[in-house]
Amino acid sequence: MDVGCSGVVVLMILAVAIAGAAKESAVNLLEAEALHKSGWWGDGSTTATNISAHCHWSGIICNTAGSVTEILLPNCGIQDDLANFSFSSFPNLVSLDLSRNELYGAIPHQIGALSKLTYLNLSSNYLYGELPSSLVNLTQLAQLDVSWNSIDSLIPTGIENLTGLVTLDLSYNSLFGPIPPTLGQLSNLDSLDLSNNHFSETIPSALFNLTNLSQLDIHSNPAMGGILFKEIGNLKCLVKLDLSHCGFSGSIPPSLGQLSNLHSLDLSTNHFSGTIPSALFNLTNLFRLDIHSNPAMRGFLSEEIGNLKSLVELDLSYGAFSGSIPPSLGQLSNLRSLDLNTNHFSGTIPSALFNLTNLFRLDIHSNPVMRGFLSEEIGNLKSLGELDFSGLNLSGALPSSLCDLTKLVSLSGAENQIYGSIPSEIGNLKYLEYLHLGSNRLTGQIPPTLGNLPFLQILNLSSNQLTGPIPTQFGDNIKSKWYLSTLDLSHNILSGTVPSSLLQLGDVDLSYNALEGELPCKLVIQFGSERFVGNPHLRHDSTLCGVSPLVMGNHTPVIVGNHRHRTLYYIIGLGVTLLVFAITGGLVIYIRCFKKVKVELMDNKHGDIFRIWNYDGHMAYEDIIKATNDFDVCYCIGTGGYGSVYRARLPSGKVVALKKLHRLEGENPNFDKSFRNEADMLSKIRHRNIVKLFGFCLHKRCMFLIYEYMDRGSLFCILRDETEAVELDWIKRVNLIKGIASALSYLHYDCDPPIIHRDVSSNNILLNSQLEATLSDFGTARILELDSSNQTVIAGTFGYMAPELAYTMVVTEKSDVYSFGVVVLETLFGKHPQDFLSCISSQPNEPIMLKDLLDARLPPPTNPLVVRNVVLATALALDCVNANPKCRPTMQQVVNRFEVGRREPTRPLHTIAVNQLVSPPLLSLPDQTYTVV
Repeated sequence: MDVGCSGVVVLMILAVAIAGAAKESAVNLLEAEALHKSGWWGDGSTTATNISAHCHWSGIICNTAGSVTEILLPNCGIQDDLANFSFSSFPNLVSLDLSRNELYGAIPHQIGALSKLTYLNLSSNYLYGELPSSLVNLTQLAQLDVSWNSIDSLIPTGIENLTGLVTLDLSYNSLFGPIPPTLGQLSNLDSLDLSNNHFSETIPSALFNLTNLSQLDIHSNPAMGGILFKEIGNLKCLVKLDLSHCGFSGSIPPSLGQLSNLHSLDLSTNHFSGTIPSALFNLTNLFRLDIHSNPAMRGFLSEEIGNLKSLVELDLSYGAFSGSIPPSLGQLSNLRSLDLNTNHFSGTIPSALFNLTNLFRLDIHSNPVMRGFLSEEIGNLKSLGELDFSGLNLSGALPSSLCDLTKLVSLSGAENQIYGSIPSEIGNLKYLEYLHLGSNRLTGQIPPTLGNLPFLQILNLSSNQLTGPIPTQFGDNIKSKWYLSTLDLSHNILSGTVPSSLLQLGDVDLSYNALEGELPCKLVIQFGSERFVGNPHLRHDSTLCGVSPLVMGNHTPVIVGNHRHRTLYYIIGLGVTLLVFAITGGLVIYIRCFKKVKVELMDNKHGDIFRIWNYDGHMAYEDIIKATNDFDVCYCIGTGGYGSVYRARLPSGKVVALKKLHRLEGENPNFDKSFRNEADMLSKIRHRNIVKLFGFCLHKRCMFLIYEYMDRGSLFCILRDETEAVELDWIKRVNLIKGIASALSYLHYDCDPPIIHRDVSSNNILLNSQLEATLSDFGTARILELDSSNQTVIAGTFGYMAPELAYTMVVTEKSDVYSFGVVVLETLFGKHPQDFLSCISSQPNEPIMLKDLLDARLPPPTNPLVVRNVVLATALALDCVNANPKCRPTMQQVVNRFEVGRREPTRPLHTIAVNQLVSPPLLSLPDQTYTVV
C-alpha cells in the first residue's frame, strides 16, 4: 500500500473515532440533561447544576465511556410522576432501582426502550394503572419488582419473552384475571410472588414446569379457588410455598410430599377437605407447617407427624380433626409454637407434650370433648410464654408446677371443671399480663399475691365459687406504667365491701356475689350500675351518685332516701310513661295519615307491637322472635350500657345483630331516651364505616334495633386476644384507623346539622370478617346546632374522654378528636395508652422510641410504605390528644393528611423518637359552638 492510500485509511479511522466520540458525547450530554431535568438531585444545588459531573452524583454509576449504566435511588424521598422522566435517554442502562419512594402515576410505556436493562425495581411506591405491555421488550431482565403499588390490570401478554427472569415480584397490587399459563415458560425463575392481588381461577398447571423455583407465593388471592393439581410435586427445588387465603378446595395433593427441600408450607384459610396426606410427613426439612382455618379438614392426626423433626411452628387450628392428640408430637424437640385449638380432639393431653422444653406457645383451647386433668409435668415447659387450655372439660386441681412457668405472659384455663383453690404461688408469674380462669369450680379466697403482679392487665376469675373479700391490692399496688385494665370477679360468692381503690382500674365487674356495705358513688359512675347487680346487701345513694337506682338483688330497686323522694320518683315515672304513650300514639296517627313509613300493629303474646321497618318489609317480627327463641340467653353475645346484643339468623339466611333494651331499663326514661336516640341517629346517616341500621321496633315492652352483624366483635376484644391481635397486622390497623377517621369526618362535616358521637372507644369500634372497622353505639350521640350554648351532661367511656370534660361540660367536635387519638394509639400499641399519655404530658421531651411502644406481638414494620403510614398515624394521634382542644386538628384535617401523606423522614423505624413526631400547633378550622337538640 502506498503512502497515499495509508493516509486515506488513517484519516478514515480518525473520522470514525471522532464520529464515535461525538456520538458518545451526545449520548452522555442527553443523559446528563435528562438527570438534571428530573430534579431528583435538588434544583439549584451545586451538584445538580454541575451537569458534566453527573457520573459522580449520588446513585449514578457510569461506564468507562461516561454513559450511565446504573441509577440506584432507593428510599430517597422522590415525589414525582414517572411520566416526567425520560427513560429513552439511557440506552446503556443496566440497573434501575427507584424503590421505596413516593412515585405516583402510571409506569410510562417508554420504559420498554431500556433494552439492556437487567434489574428493575419500582416497588413500594404509589404507582397505579396498567403494567405497560412494553415491559415484555426488556428481554435481558433478570429481576423485575413492582410490588407494593396499586397496579390495576392484567399481566401483559408476551410475558414469556422475559426468559432471563430469575425473580418476578408483582405482589401487593390489584392485578386481576387468571394467572397466565405462559409464566410457565420462564424456566429460569427462582422466585415468583403474586400474593395479595385479585387473580381468579386456579393455578395453571403450566406453572408447575418451573422446576428451578425455590419460592412460590400466591397467598391472599381469595377469588382463585379451584383445586391444587398434583403436578405441584414437580417443583422439587421449592423451599417456601405459600398458598394461604386463596379459596382452594378438594384434598391436599399427596405430591406435596415430594418437595423434600421445603422449609415453609402455608395452606391456611382455604377450603381443603379430607385428612392430611401421610406423604406430607416425609418433609423432614420443614420448619413451618400451617394448615389452620380449613374447617372441612378432619380425621385423625397420624403418629407419623413425629417424623417432622425440624418443625419450629405447627398450626392446625380451626379444623375438624378428631381422635387423640398423637404422643409423637412430643418428639418435635425444636417446636416453639404448637396450635391445635378449635378442633374435635378427644382424650387427655398426652404427657409426651411436656417434653417440648423449647415450646413458647401452646394453644389447645376449644376442644370440648377432651378431658382428664392437667399434669404436674406442665412445669417442665420452662420456656412457655403463652398457654391456653380453656374449653377442654378438664377436671382436677390446678397443678402447683404451673406456678414454676415464670416466663408466662398469657395463661387461660377457662371453661373447664377445675376445682380447688388458686395457689398463692401464682404470684411468682411476674411477667403475667393475661389470666383467665373463669367458668370453673374454683373455691377458696383470691390470693392477694395476684394483686402484686406488676404487668397484669386482664384478670378474669368469673363464674367460680370463690369466697372471702376482694384483695385490697387490686388498684393499690400499681407500681409501674402497666395497670390492670380489666377485672372480672362476677358470679362468685365474694363477701365484704368493695374497695374504693378499684377506681384505679379500667373496667370492673363484681356482679352476682355476696358483697355488702356502701358502694362508693365514683365506682358506680365510672363502671356502670350493671357491674354491681346481684349483690343484695350492696347499696348506694342514687341521688348523690346521680344515676338511677341499682338493682342489686332479686330485681328489687334499692332506693336510699325518704318517702317524699320515692313518691316524687313515682310521679315522675308515671308522667314519663304517659308522655311516652302520648308520643307513641301521636306518631302512629301521623304515620298512618301521611304514609311515610310502614307501620304495623300485631296481636301476639307481647301485645300490640309498634313496628317501623326502614330496611326490608319481608323481615317480620315473628322471624326475630323465632330466630332468637324469644331472646333466649343462649343467643346473647354481649351486654352494653342499656341493652343486650343478640345474634340472629333470619329465614333468608341473613345474620343480623339485635340490640334489645332490658325490660327494667326500658322503664327508665334515661335508657329509653338513649335507645330511641340511637335509632334516630342511625336512620339518618349512611357511611361505609358506620354500622348499618336495618330496622327497629319501639314499644315499651319490646324495644330492639336490628343492625349489621360484625362477626369479629370489637376492636377492644381483638387487641386483647393474642391470636386475633396478630391477625390484625400493621396494614389492617392503618386501614382501620383511616376508616374511623373518615366516619367521624362524615359525622362532623357531611351531616347537617353535625353529629358528635361522644363515646368513641375501642369497645364501640366493631370489625367484620375482613377486619374492616365500623363505628357503633350511638346511644350518647347528639345532633348539634351551630352558634348556641353547648353545655350537656358528661357522656363517654373512662380513659377516652377529653380532659377538658373533667372541668367543663362544654362539648365540641374536638371531644371526638381526642377520643379518636386515644383509639389510634391503642390500636398501634396493642393496649390502652393511659400511662404513655401521662408520661408525655409530664415529660414531653423524653426521648421515647416509637419502636418500643408499638405492639410487640407483631414484628416491627419494615416495608417503607407501612412504616410511613404507622409513623403518620402516630403523629396524627399525638396531635389529636393535645390537652388544648384548639390545638387539635379537625377530623377533616386528619382525613386530608392521610390522603396527601405527611412528609415524615424516611428514616428506619428504630431511629424515630415519639417527641420528634409532635407537630407545632396546627392552624385548625374554627371551633364550632353547638347546642344539643
